[in-house]
Amino acid sequence: MKKETKWFEVGENESITECIERMTTDGFQIAGRREEPLFAEVDGQPIPVRQLIMLKGIKEI
Repeated sequence: MKKETKWFEVGENESITECIERMTTDGFQIAGRREEPLFAEVDGQPIPVRQLIMLKGIKEI
């Protein structure tokens, strides 16, 4: 069986649980998580704005 992989971004106004529910609705199971800071430039300096969370989903085709 072949497996499809897709990254889901947790929305700014979305909880991780809501994102997981969205994944399972699409037929994916959670297989990993990745976080990275999101920056904005203010007065020439990078300022952290929020944490970007991505969930890896796997679905058997």
